[in-house]
Amino acid sequence: MLELQVYAPGLRVPGKMLEFDHRFESVPGLRYKVDACHDIVYIEFDRPNINLQDIRKLFRQIDLEPRFIGNIPPELGLRPKTERIDELL
Repeated sequence: MLELQVYAPGLRVPGKMLEFDHRFESVPGLRYKVDACHDIVYIEFDRPNINLQDIRKLFRQIDLEPRFIGNIPPELGLRPKTERIDELL
C-alpha cells in the first residue's frame, strides 16, 4: 500500500470540500481522509494507477496548490529535477 500526505491550504473554503470529493472519488483504488481542521489530505493506494503529476492536477483544478508532506513513494513517478553528469556520459 502506498501512502501520501498533502497539505492543501484553502480546502476549508465553502464548496471546495464538495468539489474535492467529486474529483477524487472518480479515481479507482484511491482512498483518502481529510483533516479539515488542518487542510491535510491523507491518500492511500493499493497500487499506483495515478502519478504525482495527476494528483497535483486534480488539486489545481479546484484552485488548490498541493504541498506534499514527508516521503513520496517512488512508484508515483516522481523524477529528480537534476541528473548526474557521469550518468549522461
